[in-house]
Amino acid sequence: MTRDGTTTLDRRGLMRASLALGGLGLSGLAGCATARGGAVASQPPYSPLPAFAPVRASGDRLFDITVCLRPFRAAGPRLDTEMLGDTLVVHNYGHGGSGWSLSWGSGTLAVAKAMANSPREVAVVGCGALGLTSAILAQQAGAKVTIYARDQLPQTRSSRATGSWTPDSRIALTDAAGPAFGALWETMARTSFKRYRQYLGLPGTPVEWVDRYNLSDTDPETARAQYRALNTLGFADYEDRISDLTPRTETLSPGATPFPTAYVSRSSTLMFNIADYGHTLMSDFLTAGGKFERAEFHSPADMTTLKEKVVINCPGYGARALWKDESITPVRGQIGWLVPQPELTYGLFYRDVSILPRRDGVMVQAIEGGDLKGYKNDNETPDRAESEKAVAVIAELNSRMRRA
Repeated sequence: MTRDGTTTLDRRGLMRASLALGGLGLSGLAGCATARGGAVASQPPYSPLPAFAPVRASGDRLFDITVCLRPFRAAGPRLDTEMLGDTLVVHNYGHGGSGWSLSWGSGTLAVAKAMANSPREVAVVGCGALGLTSAILAQQAGAKVTIYARDQLPQTRSSRATGSWTPDSRIALTDAAGPAFGALWETMARTSFKRYRQYLGLPGTPVEWVDRYNLSDTDPETARAQYRALNTLGFADYEDRISDLTPRTETLSPGATPFPTAYVSRSSTLMFNIADYGHTLMSDFLTAGGKFERAEFHSPADMTTLKEKVVINCPGYGARALWKDESITPVRGQIGWLVPQPELTYGLFYRDVSILPRRDGVMVQAIEGGDLKGYKNDNETPDRAESEKAVAVIAELNSRMRRA
């Protein structure tokens, strides 16, 4: 089986652009997605601006290009159970661009179902974002846990995600998910957000807050209309349900920053440094007595051969082939990686290009087209021209920035 993962700059593919005062905003391509900002506030006098180190944007600094496929389900993640012979299977997949963001909340729901009859042993299929968090939660619920997967996290699609807090990035279509799903989503989002508090300030900075600046020459109303026009399929937007969790977007005064656009806004969001964060999760799992066994599943019946009779199934995009689940739609997302810049402490969104300063590299992502970018595209071959074009957009911005 293949293992996936995804979530956010990208909220829905590093993109769900934040509609702050200046147009499409930064958000995370969760795996590959973006998110919108909340209410807009004027910049208060006590809100200082940092020094702005420029992004060193040149094609020769692109040291890697990665592609992931977000596992989108119109009705939202699959979280039901089924019996295969004497084996209880609890499904936990299909989170679109919100896999990392919702992993703890989704895992909490899955583990509660898995532990209903207090099994001593639990198997987890998949070692990406959903698999690792479900495994740790099952351990904490008292089970002895083994993860079965072909690959560990660094080789999964989850490792190629954007790493941004984008909990409703391509999570569902509003009509297909139905009116009750919003409350379930909110429970997952709030549970996950609270759990991430435990990873702030740890060595390696697995999770941290980062400021992002949305730059636009388009007036706010026009920008909002343009964004709404892109959402032709009706992707769900639940962000207002959790607007109390993150700071409001600020509108910055003209000339307050070196950015040359007519409109500049700032938001703050969580960022997951997936290399460090994933290493932390795997270490926590193994230290607590967890085991990893390399295995490849070709059909659901293969799970009945495991010694554990309770299985939490977290195959991500791999569910499309393994479970013949055609409700899974691929959404392609590509990230270009510039050489890391420790002095770069902010993200930005400009002309459909998103920048995120992760510790393992400066992430550059083209997200024109909104949530439909990459939709139904299962091509995982990197396109260097796409990343070089995005880097050139940032280089053009640099040439226009005001110098101190």
